[in-house]
Amino acid sequence: MRRLKMFCLTVLAAAGLASVAFAVEKVATPAKAPNAPVAPVAVAKAPPLPLLWKVSDGDNAVYLLGSFHLLKDDDYPLSPDIDSAFAASDKVVFEVPPEQMQDPAMAQKFLIAAGYSDGRTLSQVLPAAMREKFNRILAQSGASIAQFDGYEPWFVNLSLMLGVSQQLGFSPSRGLDMYLMQRAAAANKPTAALETIETQLQVLDASPMDEQIASLKEFLDKPQEMTGQLDDIHSAWREGDVARLDKLTGEEMRDKTPQTYRMVNVERNQAWLPQIQGMLDGVKKGDTLVVVGAMHLLGDDGVIGMLRGKGYTVERVCSACSQQQLSAQ
Repeated sequence: MRRLKMFCLTVLAAAGLASVAFAVEKVATPAKAPNAPVAPVAVAKAPPLPLLWKVSDGDNAVYLLGSFHLLKDDDYPLSPDIDSAFAASDKVVFEVPPEQMQDPAMAQKFLIAAGYSDGRTLSQVLPAAMREKFNRILAQSGASIAQFDGYEPWFVNLSLMLGVSQQLGFSPSRGLDMYLMQRAAAANKPTAALETIETQLQVLDASPMDEQIASLKEFLDKPQEMTGQLDDIHSAWREGDVARLDKLTGEEMRDKTPQTYRMVNVERNQAWLPQIQGMLDGVKKGDTLVVVGAMHLLGDDGVIGMLRGKGYTVERVCSACSQQQLSAQ
């Protein structure tokens, strides 16, 4: 099985990608993801099958929507099920506050977090053979490792993968969460957040250095495979295929980078759970739409599984899904 660790993090787990994109521009890297195929002209498609669940406690409901943080123009319009959940909800809750996601100043925070607190450089932390390979790849675009030397491998990897995705027509500005933030603002619908971008930065920065280096090595060893891997994950998300998406994402991270998976996914899910329970319990409240990276909803340690374990009624909402798809989770 191909390893997809940083792709999982990029498109399904960390919402602050717009800020990463701004940060990458500040680094001014010309690294163009070794000649990914040019994205074709968008052709009208059926809306993606939504990764949408309704959690009820008798007097109100929370809709949980699995986002893909990088999307294309032809991923819109959305499913009518999402439109209905949005209309029914009095509030929309995201991973991070919309005002932070849309603030270009956040890019500087990413750059600071991506730096080394102990004075080391990327050239020093990478093995010699890996450093030389990275320099050769960068030289094809007229760049050198010096442009990245001040940044940790997790940020370098995200930068390169954003370059891949953008060449394929994906953009964080078209991500599902960004789209719904703009829609909520236009509708004057209140918004809230489960955490801050600073929290996400702490998680990324705390990931073990050996796992950061291993993820970057995967990219450098077989950069051309990244395009197919991103297409696989995107296809599984569009098809609303819970089992396949969990196999491509959570299973990979659990197996290959367990500490990063625990910090990026499990611990954040555990921190969000009481907040989501608070939207359901106690005095009757209005309905709420919660939009998080799709990986956070999948598997036994996903938010859906945790809520079921607490005794809540959880049902998949997908009017265009087959009965087999609905019974998958």
